[in-house]
Amino acid sequence: MIDPTRRLRTPAAILATATRVLAERPDASTGDIAAAAGVGRATLYRYFPTREALLEALEAQAHEELAARITDAGLDRVPVPEALERLLRAFLAVGDCYIVVVREHGKDHHGMAQHHKEMDAELMAPIRAVFQRGVDDGVLRDDLGIDALMELFGGIVLASLKVGVPRTLGVEETAATVVSYFLDGARRREQPPAG
Repeated sequence: MIDPTRRLRTPAAILATATRVLAERPDASTGDIAAAAGVGRATLYRYFPTREALLEALEAQAHEELAARITDAGLDRVPVPEALERLLRAFLAVGDCYIVVVREHGKDHHGMAQHHKEMDAELMAPIRAVFQRGVDDGVLRDDLGIDALMELFGGIVLASLKVGVPRTLGVEETAATVVSYFLDGARRREQPPAG
């Protein structure tokens, strides 16, 4: 008799493996993913009949986890710089899955366009609120507009994930460093005099 919990574990194991494999090797085939997950291609295709279906499931997983982390972050209860660090920690927590989704998001997946918009709107509302509060409080510049500020922040987050900053510095140090770059720029800071 087949263990009924195995039916639930197998797709989760495939997605976890796909996240790891695609983060390391974006061009990995579904055969590579199946082998790494310890299942046959037929098993992988039973749950995810196409590469696009697998990527769509990864995207849904990343968005779901990111939305939960952002909701739990209490962004509205802390000053804007701390809220930005909490946002960054949420992105770093789903970093590998997020980087796979972002890489693939730029490719053309026609059937997923409306799905993207709905999930993006759910994620963007609390993020937009932080940036709006930052402008209103005078913490963030008001000459660029909220959308530009969010794009710039997103670009720094994505770049830090692509170059592996979290693996070098760790999550906490990465969050502090990236937020500092965003808020203060990349100009070298003056060191206090010794003594």
